[in-house]
Amino acid sequence: MNAMKTFALMALMTALLVYVGGMFGGQTGMIFAFGFALLMNAGTYWFSDKLVLRMYKAKEMTVGEHPEIHRMTGELCQAGGLPMPKLYLIPSNQPNAFATGRNPEHSAVAVTEGIVKALTREELRGVIGHELAHIKHRDILIGTVAATIAGAISMLAQMAQFAFIFGGGRGDDRDGGNPLGAIAMIILAPIAAMLIQMAISRSREFLADEGGARMSNDPLALASALNKIAEYSKRIPMKASPATSHMFIVSPLTGGGLTKLFSTHPPVEERVSRLEALVYGPAGGR
Repeated sequence: MNAMKTFALMALMTALLVYVGGMFGGQTGMIFAFGFALLMNAGTYWFSDKLVLRMYKAKEMTVGEHPEIHRMTGELCQAGGLPMPKLYLIPSNQPNAFATGRNPEHSAVAVTEGIVKALTREELRGVIGHELAHIKHRDILIGTVAATIAGAISMLAQMAQFAFIFGGGRGDDRDGGNPLGAIAMIILAPIAAMLIQMAISRSREFLADEGGARMSNDPLALASALNKIAEYSKRIPMKASPATSHMFIVSPLTGGGLTKLFSTHPPVEERVSRLEALVYGPAGGR
């Protein structure tokens, strides 16, 4: 279901790109914006793993320093049919983790010092399984494609802004277009693209929860880990960038109100409920 939802959202975002491109920049403007956004995100796709690991001062873990984490990761990789990723330790007290890398053969899983201390072995195993599921599902690639299309839409809207400032938009000259409608589209199109991008991210989190639970064969341990991480994140701050917060298993940033609308993560309560349903059934009967 979540895979179908991701496909539908990607199709919707692509349709929005075509519509906005045709409305403001025509075919040439659309191709230019998409090409430039693709170029920017291609660089991000190839080098983001090194950049984000450096950003969080992550240090590669050796087998000698953390044999148990290497052992459980190796077991999970074998269960999921994945190559062994590089493992990194982030010097932060907030329990959290993320996966990065452009494909399973070039991937990394990073965990914080806080998560190693706070979780039981079974819970940590569930978290690593979740991150390996992101790698298996190639979520870095999907996120990059979504960011490319969203970036192109935003660029087209900026181009349209300049067109209106320096001589009016195309809507004034063709078919009696409504300039107020065009202005509204300039404002709303990037917001709509961002909302769709966030929805795609939330769908991928549900898929990674399910994939990680099946890989570790312990949905309840992952559910318990999510509850713990969510609680700790409220009490222990983490110097995290909003641009990379979507990568973590639970957002390291706290907020409410309108920020929930733009959240890259589903509510932890809903994630836990879905994981419990894998054990007890949809009705949650015990």
